[in-house]
Amino acid sequence: MEAVYAIAIAVAFIFGMAARTLKLPPLVGFLAAGFAVNFAVFESGWMHRGDGISFIDVLADLGVTLLLFTIGLKLKVKDLLAKEVWGSASLHMVATTIIMALGVNAMTVFGLSQLAGIDFTTALLIGFALSFSSTVFAIKVLDEQGESSSLHARVAIGVLIIQDIAAVIFMAASKGEPPSIFALGLFLLYPARPLLRSLLNRCGHGELLILFGMMLAFLGYQLFEAVGVKGDFGALILGMLIAPYKRADELYKTLIGFKDLMLVSFFLSIGLSGTPDASHLGMAALLLVFLPVKMVAYFFILCRFRLRIRTALLTTLLLSNFSEFGLIVAGVAVKSGWLTNDWLVILALSVSMTFLIASPLNAYGKKLYEILRERLMRFQRSKRLKGDDVICAEGVEIAIFGMGRVGREAYDAMAAKYGADKVIGVDFDMRVVEKHCREGRNVIQGDSTDIDYWERARPNKFMKIVMLAMPNVQENVAGAKMIRSRGFKGCVAATALFDDDAEHLREAGVNTVYNIYKQAGEAFAGYVCEIEHDEVPEVLEEGSGI
Repeated sequence: MEAVYAIAIAVAFIFGMAARTLKLPPLVGFLAAGFAVNFAVFESGWMHRGDGISFIDVLADLGVTLLLFTIGLKLKVKDLLAKEVWGSASLHMVATTIIMALGVNAMTVFGLSQLAGIDFTTALLIGFALSFSSTVFAIKVLDEQGESSSLHARVAIGVLIIQDIAAVIFMAASKGEPPSIFALGLFLLYPARPLLRSLLNRCGHGELLILFGMMLAFLGYQLFEAVGVKGDFGALILGMLIAPYKRADELYKTLIGFKDLMLVSFFLSIGLSGTPDASHLGMAALLLVFLPVKMVAYFFILCRFRLRIRTALLTTLLLSNFSEFGLIVAGVAVKSGWLTNDWLVILALSVSMTFLIASPLNAYGKKLYEILRERLMRFQRSKRLKGDDVICAEGVEIAIFGMGRVGREAYDAMAAKYGADKVIGVDFDMRVVEKHCREGRNVIQGDSTDIDYWERARPNKFMKIVMLAMPNVQENVAGAKMIRSRGFKGCVAATALFDDDAEHLREAGVNTVYNIYKQAGEAFAGYVCEIEHDEVPEVLEEGSGI
């Protein structure tokens, strides 16, 4: 291994940890690490560029391929066919690309060296790169907030996938050569799906599953390249082919760590491509004027597609940045000679700057909605999207938020004791809601942190108990704070996994905390102790060492 790669990884870890400490996505630190290593190692003359850079570039390419494959694994065509997804994504991308291209052309009056000789075609390319929003950032925020299945999450991820597909099409078209006649043979991959499913089911849960996923990603890349189609498109298609199968989610979770690790090399390679100077920083900062344009366009387009203003605002905040896919597009453009290397550095800086802006916006997004709600209400359509209306559950005494396994069992127990008409379940995943409704439970779509819900529910008039059973402790904490802020005097109970989580919940106003791991073990032991003697297997009576 070249020493430069070891140095780059160490610096990336330090800078990534610093970014995490500042509540920023680690990739901001990775980009900064690339710039720092380039300046300290190469610009200073300490080392010469050698095989270490080539190795980083290879890992970067592998990371992009795995990224596209994992996006394919999460791609559900039904979600993408929703008008609010493909319609808003397409309209936003076309509108903002043109607006930002016109803006870049207008900026030539400032006489900046990077804009010298920029024609409208090149400006369109820059606008296209800036029109993307970050998939990595959105997924990170949603994971931290425990809202990956919420409506605004599904809309945002759907929009991002449409954008990613547009990027892959651009990358495929960038080859500049027509595909081979043998490319028609790629259609045979679809009838091969049963074979892929059989292999997936036979892989088990260990290293074979990892190898199977990587094999599909890289094999798809090579197959498409061999017939004159961009290989990245092949990785996406292979992921899509097995996305409908049950184990696709497990494969995604297995590969995500490897993908993230390899993408570190991608962000390092961007930083290593050049050292920013004052003119780069100035140009990157100047591009930030387009960020409010993107955000306003997202908000109004989403409202036009009949999303509630709360959903539209939270979706907009998730998308309020420039994207790593914009860097991938810019990298292709640089390799094709359509953009200079300076623009890759500028866009990397601009992406990092938008993360600095988007992070606090998303952290306080729901509080921001409370502040702006009255002003934004005039933009809300009278007829709203199905599943995005405010539901009032009057007369209900017990509300259970989070209808996973724990919430379901809690609902059944409370309904049996107090009556089904006194209990309601709430979950932000419409598919979960529909499943419970089919099974006869009274479950609605909602969010424990939705101020509109609590104002209409009037908790002090009807409710006596609120149970927070969401898998993410941050969401339980936020829900507890929300209901206490509405003056609720009844009992609030919540689930937790760890003792320190329990402390945070009590500070938020929770009366009773159920530690799932600890108390499930106690319940299990109690259950075993209650078994009648004649039900215990003979081997246990003799003492088997258990």
